[in-house]
Amino acid sequence: MKQIKTLLIAAALFFAATTITNAQTKVAHISTSELIQAMPQMKTAQAEMEKIGKTYEADITAMRTELQNKMKRFEGEATAKTQEENEKRLVEVQTDQQSIQQYATNAQQELQKKEMELLKPITEKAKAAILKVAKAQGFNYVLDSSQGGGVIMAEGKDLLADVKRELGF
Repeated sequence: MKQIKTLLIAAALFFAATTITNAQTKVAHISTSELIQAMPQMKTAQAEMEKIGKTYEADITAMRTELQNKMKRFEGEATAKTQEENEKRLVEVQTDQQSIQQYATNAQQELQKKEMELLKPITEKAKAAILKVAKAQGFNYVLDSSQGGGVIMAEGKDLLADVKRELGF
């Protein structure tokens, strides 16, 4: 059974290689992640992201320090206060903790949003350059060799319409 599978896979690969050769399809590859990391605009974007991240981190640290100081003060004054006042203080501390957590979550979301905003023009510029070079050199397909990458450019025949017609829709 294993030998049959191996034989079928080898035959399929041979057929695919023959078909590609016969069709005169030119295929290239590029690691877009490596290209983007090497672009000068990326270094600028990373520096800006670090600056924003440090600002948020400093704000969160200051808020946590303030909360810790408040908690220490409340603990020191707890014996002199009534049960009702101590319960109100506990609620205040819990509210402050939730506020800090919410701020941290919002900061993370804003950081992601800013990253997408900064990366979009960089990736678009990289893609445009890839397309220009690929067309100039006559490539039909450019594959992204980065992990999780796919086809960047496909000048070959798209079979979608033919397959839909074959399936009857």
